[in-house]
Amino acid sequence: MKRKDFIVQTAVGLAALGVGISCSQQKKVSIPKFGPQTATAPNGDIRSLLLHLGRNMWCDYPSVLMGDTYIEGSKTLVRKPYTNIVWTDERWRYTVDYAAKAGINMIVIDLGEGLFYPSHPEFAIEGTWSIEKMREEIAYMNSLGIEAIPKLNFSTTHNGWMCDYTHMVSSQPYYRMCEEVISDVMEIFGHPRFFHIGMDEERANFLEGEQSHYICVRKGDVWWEDFLHIVRTVESHGARVWMWSDYCWWNEDFYERCPKSVIQQNWFYDEKYGGFDIETNTTSNVRILKAYVKLDEAGFDQVPCGTNWVGQTRRELGVGADDVIGKLVQMCRKTVSKERLMGFMMAPWELDMDQEGPFKKVLRGIDLMQEAMK
Repeated sequence: MKRKDFIVQTAVGLAALGVGISCSQQKKVSIPKFGPQTATAPNGDIRSLLLHLGRNMWCDYPSVLMGDTYIEGSKTLVRKPYTNIVWTDERWRYTVDYAAKAGINMIVIDLGEGLFYPSHPEFAIEGTWSIEKMREEIAYMNSLGIEAIPKLNFSTTHNGWMCDYTHMVSSQPYYRMCEEVISDVMEIFGHPRFFHIGMDEERANFLEGEQSHYICVRKGDVWWEDFLHIVRTVESHGARVWMWSDYCWWNEDFYERCPKSVIQQNWFYDEKYGGFDIETNTTSNVRILKAYVKLDEAGFDQVPCGTNWVGQTRRELGVGADDVIGKLVQMCRKTVSKERLMGFMMAPWELDMDQEGPFKKVLRGIDLMQEAMK
């Protein structure tokens, strides 16, 4: 099924239920009540796993080219949007079961185009999960003691899931869209206590070069205005904002201007293989290590993130990344105040879950997380 056919069929199906949808959001679509969730990971011992349901966080979305010719025939645009969800029910459940047995008590689901949003059905692609499907999986995770937390990435370098709205950043239509999808997700997830808003890697040099053909990056007061609007929107629904901490690496005003209510997720993967000691790491990435201390001193709660994804220097040296999460846990337990260390996250950063290699990498990440948390 092609994307445009999916949208048409979705609209027809909703019309049959007496539900009217319009991109201008003339009428608020009612979402059946759900929740609250029955599983809550303990603060101080959060053992979370990041899984990607949607994959369109790193793609170009030139709206004038969005059609079969662009999707199938483009030779110059490398970052093409994905047109289908690749998780099978069996593989998803196997991963959830495997995580539960390993002591994972929270799964953060990077939604993107992977969930149907009643306010914006145009974001859906083939295989996008329905509200009922998502709620079924949340209930299943809860039954195993796993809390389900939603994630939508609002960084301009990771927002291909927004379709045309990637070209409307910082505008009033963009603000309305953000408000609408946040409201949808909060209702669908039964008003979860946390909501991850992404916000990582929003720097022009991340997109420069031949891979990306559309570059949009905010900074200064424009970034702050958008960021704080999203924070206020999430908090208006009773959830606590959770974010990647990248902005503080380059902007010292972050420590004062960011609300202390926002959970910080500083991620350090030791990509340049400089080690986990602030005193001996001589690579440029030492700024990330120092951020753990600065965030703690500024009074932020933290959920540090590690990985088994292998950075370039580690790949060149052939050392892998199996040691990262264990060393990160050890370092942060010594560096971050106990009362502000909420737990940890494992992020395997594998997207193509229809392939054996990425699937096994995720399972390996779960094993490493289990070992690190002992």
